[in-house]
Amino acid sequence: MSGSPLAEARRAPATESTPILIVGAGPFGLAASTYLTHLGLEHTLLGVPMGFWRENMPTEMVLRSDCEWHLDPLGEHTIHAFLETRGEAPGDVEPLTLAFYLEYADWFMSERRIEPRPGLVTSLDRSPASGRFSALLDTGETLTADVVLLAPGFGSFARVPGELSTILPEGRYEHTSTAIDFAGLAGRRVVIVGGRQSAFEWTALIAEAGAASVDLVYRHDTPRFEVADWSWVPPLVDRVIDDPTWYRRLPKREQDAIEDRLWTEGRRKLEPWLAERVGVASVDLHPGRSILDCREDEDGALYLGLDDGSGLGCDRVILATGYEVDMSRIPYLSAGLLRDMDTEEGHPVLDGSFQTSIPGLYVTSMPAARDFGPFWAFTVSARASAIVIGEAVARRTGGATPRPPEPESTGEPESIDNAGSAGEP
Repeated sequence: MSGSPLAEARRAPATESTPILIVGAGPFGLAASTYLTHLGLEHTLLGVPMGFWRENMPTEMVLRSDCEWHLDPLGEHTIHAFLETRGEAPGDVEPLTLAFYLEYADWFMSERRIEPRPGLVTSLDRSPASGRFSALLDTGETLTADVVLLAPGFGSFARVPGELSTILPEGRYEHTSTAIDFAGLAGRRVVIVGGRQSAFEWTALIAEAGAASVDLVYRHDTPRFEVADWSWVPPLVDRVIDDPTWYRRLPKREQDAIEDRLWTEGRRKLEPWLAERVGVASVDLHPGRSILDCREDEDGALYLGLDDGSGLGCDRVILATGYEVDMSRIPYLSAGLLRDMDTEEGHPVLDGSFQTSIPGLYVTSMPAARDFGPFWAFTVSARASAIVIGEAVARRTGGATPRPPEPESTGEPESIDNAGSAGEP
């Protein structure tokens, strides 16, 4: 015998409606929520606050961000403002630790009264008839929305080169995005594949955790230990606020110049504070080398053959091989959304307001880098995207915007050389 209608209703998963749904409560989601609130637009922010930062980064990590890379698109609750509450100056906290940045993020959410709704999206789809989106949560609840903003973390985009996944035994390697607890590596032999900032920082942390040895294997020359210059980046990012399509309209030569300069600062340099930490007896560098094969011995040890004929014995392999956008790897996107979303090389094709080819579906963070510039892989871009998306959504929903929209130019932008920004590297 079935229960009463009231009892059945109580057992049925709840369905709620929200005008705007933000999926992801990292820096881009927090900034977007702040600006939507500023515009008076009702919305729901969904996700674990700074979840990727808390769950996929080592607690002892030091960041490359400085105190200018705050979260507030209104410029009020900045890192400098946070330091004032503590009686500190930038020189007291730079280079910023992960712990400090999370403390700032918690303070920012408290001051801005941001309260992300608990729950993770397990499925996101869109009704062809109504055009509304439906998000099924891991709580069993369903949220429907007219507009959805995806602000994904990097976790879905961890890059594992195919040539390594076929060589290395399953379960004996992991990406840096999940290799964050080093206590179990004490006394063990570790090989790290990769030779950029994250590879060297993981090397330092694992050596300091008591690993017997840490060998770094990478194909390129060793980057130089030198302070990176990020001062030229914020002006370029902020240009998006008034001219959202400036980057995509640049001649390819100038786009390449920007990407090369960012590559130089972020990839061809290592932070100087790492030099002494990796210059210890337990660490060996193998520049210009690749792994060709792997043998697993009966005792469980791995033997990695390198392309120069040498080999390395180890107990664990960690891949510091970066991230690569592929929207099909976001686990909650339905087959229908993926089918209807225009993409190029894994990136969504976005208009000047960060909207995809699916009306009402916006994407920011790293997936926006193809159309808005490589800076969108960095938190410094969270504020600008919040403003552009917020004002576009306000116009779409009939809400008020604090300033008239800028027309999207179809001509060539001012040369970056003349604009006093990046220029040729």
